[in-house]
Amino acid sequence: MADAHADPALLLRDFVNTLNIDAGTEGLATPADLAGWLEESALVPSGTVASDGDLGVAIALREGLRTAMLGHHRGAAADGTGVPELPGELEDALGVLPLRVTLAAGPRPALRPAAAPDTAAAGLARVAAAIADASADGTWPRLKVCHEDTCLWAFLDTSKNRSRAWCTMSTCGNRTKTRAYRARRRASASGPGAGSP
Repeated sequence: MADAHADPALLLRDFVNTLNIDAGTEGLATPADLAGWLEESALVPSGTVASDGDLGVAIALREGLRTAMLGHHRGAAADGTGVPELPGELEDALGVLPLRVTLAAGPRPALRPAAAPDTAAAGLARVAAAIADASADGTWPRLKVCHEDTCLWAFLDTSKNRSRAWCTMSTCGNRTKTRAYRARRRASASGPGAGSP
């Protein structure tokens, strides 16, 4: 078990993708699923048990992260501060996952769970700490979710101009563009002069 995931952006991406909306599969359906995912992700030691309360916090954290990542498509906040407002469910989940600052973690200060290390709360706090780590390494604003509303799959936007909108252009991008094309054709077919010789 590690106190920090090797790649915080990929940890956050994988956590959000425990729900596959397109396929209709839920990776965190039970507390045991949560405990298993946290263990497989090296966030808790083997044998850690999760409760229904832990699962509720995990789902709120995951869906709050998804909403925040969707906001990364829009860039800076509308109020001009450059800081987008965090979704309420994310703020609530972060509020019950206490973290502490440690200077004994290496060359820079780090966030560590304040909960006992063999608890699901500690594993979820490590996910929360990954937000700060991803922000520090510049990947946080590049974490996005697919614009296709039947998908919402999280991905890391590695495009040079940070403009990627879909998880894959070949699937979700094509779906979106095809729908837009068909809508334009319907609109022009039913517009003024439609059906006249």
